[in-house]
Amino acid sequence: MGLCVLLVLMGIPEIQAQARFQQEPDPKFYPERSVVESIIATIPYQGYDESQAYFGQGEYEVFLDGVDGVLDRPIIVTDGFDPGDTRGIGALYASLSFGGQNLADELRALGYDIIILNAPVYTTGGKDIDGGGDYIQRNAMVLVALIDYINAEKVGNEELVVLGPSMGGLIGRYALAYMEQQGLSHETRLYISFDSPHKGANIPISLQYLINYFAQEFGDPGALATVEFVLKSPAAKQMLVDHFTGHLAAGSELEQDPNLLAPAGAPGFRTEFQEELDALGFPAEVRNVTMINGALNGEGPGSPGMEVIDATLEIDALTDISIALHFAPLANQTIDVTDVTTYFIGIPLGNYLARARSLADTDGVDSAPGGTATISSVLAGGGGNPVLEAFIDALQQDTYCFIPTISALAIDTPNWYEIPNLNDSPFVNISAETNNSAHVSISQVSAQFAIDEIVGMLGSPDESAPATWVRVLNPAKEGVELAIAPSAQSEPIQATLYHMNGAILGHHQWAQGQSRVSWPGSWPPGVYLLSLTSGRQTAHLRLIIR
Repeated sequence: MGLCVLLVLMGIPEIQAQARFQQEPDPKFYPERSVVESIIATIPYQGYDESQAYFGQGEYEVFLDGVDGVLDRPIIVTDGFDPGDTRGIGALYASLSFGGQNLADELRALGYDIIILNAPVYTTGGKDIDGGGDYIQRNAMVLVALIDYINAEKVGNEELVVLGPSMGGLIGRYALAYMEQQGLSHETRLYISFDSPHKGANIPISLQYLINYFAQEFGDPGALATVEFVLKSPAAKQMLVDHFTGHLAAGSELEQDPNLLAPAGAPGFRTEFQEELDALGFPAEVRNVTMINGALNGEGPGSPGMEVIDATLEIDALTDISIALHFAPLANQTIDVTDVTTYFIGIPLGNYLARARSLADTDGVDSAPGGTATISSVLAGGGGNPVLEAFIDALQQDTYCFIPTISALAIDTPNWYEIPNLNDSPFVNISAETNNSAHVSISQVSAQFAIDEIVGMLGSPDESAPATWVRVLNPAKEGVELAIAPSAQSEPIQATLYHMNGAILGHHQWAQGQSRVSWPGSWPPGVYLLSLTSGRQTAHLRLIIR
């Protein structure tokens, strides 16, 4: 009876197929499809548990801009964590939606070409590889090959932009920094990390224990697949700061070692990857910026040690199952986090108990500030199984911290709750909002941030960073609109507008003492260069007229 009860409860095959760590993309923004092409890495990679190196593979699709339809201003968007390739290229494109718009559509309307790089399931050298959960380094080598290919195929000399959502940000960072380390030209000017786990990711350890218990105790193939292809995928073991395999007793796939209760990554994976990534650093020849979904005020979803669920679910007239889960506790505390008991006609058939201890210098990461995910999404919303849906309905806390703010900012500190000093982050520009939001969800603010970084402003000739004293409204429908910082309002401002071919289209001047100025005009839609001077300050900005 116990076996049937637990298999019915979990509905594991649906979980493995549909487990999600980000919001479902808006189906209205699936693009018109063209041709999906394959790309094979030219540099092999040998994983920590592999006896030989393998060449990674990917697939990509080019979505040309709506201005000239020529591949001349490429932006590569990389796939994130997606075991089983459940998203695909169309969903990756649609996932860039926000507020009834889509960032990829907006950029294409401004003359930029979007290339979506997806990690499929494939076989190479006799080995089956699930690209969406594979080693980050091997996926990075696929991106290296795509960068080389796009640079060879593009028209003109426009440098690339690499936008990496979630794990894709690690892939992008690794590929660009690796190319620089190896003396390879990437011809890339901008790297945008989007809520990426530079210091690790999190799935509540209580939930990991629960899923592994249902898998290992009864040997159900679907349950084991969830553990093997999601939780124990190479990428998950590289990224998760606390992994159930770091707590197991010697020789056991289920029982917890009572001496291993503190947070621990997957043995042979987590520490090795983080040390390698930290040693590699960030690419030095590009502008590194980030968009994050975590709050900056130290407040997270829920609280340390809180009860996630404490419910008894009726399986049938004779059988019940009791499940209690908790978030990881306050600093230096130890609590029960997973407690499962099955009853038949009121008689307990068996119990599983797992404990967790938090480190002395930080509360448990489950409730830390960060980009959020939900337990119900990890469980595929119930997958149509009524008992599992009842479990989800009984959750007292569904949302948890998936990508801690500290991690997305790549700040080196042991305290997940620390109010970050942004000067400690390696990123030169940061988009963050007041509250925690769903992992890799885009807002109007973060979308505008990305557009500004990509097309809104260029640095002056002797600077790598954009000017800080003036901003141009992009895109503009008619004329030029500027916002002037107080430090530049004491001098008149001279402006010259250039066509991108270098032809001068006009001059204008504004008097000092103004915070916002405009220059009406009726120039055709397109991209222009605006040169500005105020006293000793100069700026060269891109102006987009639609």
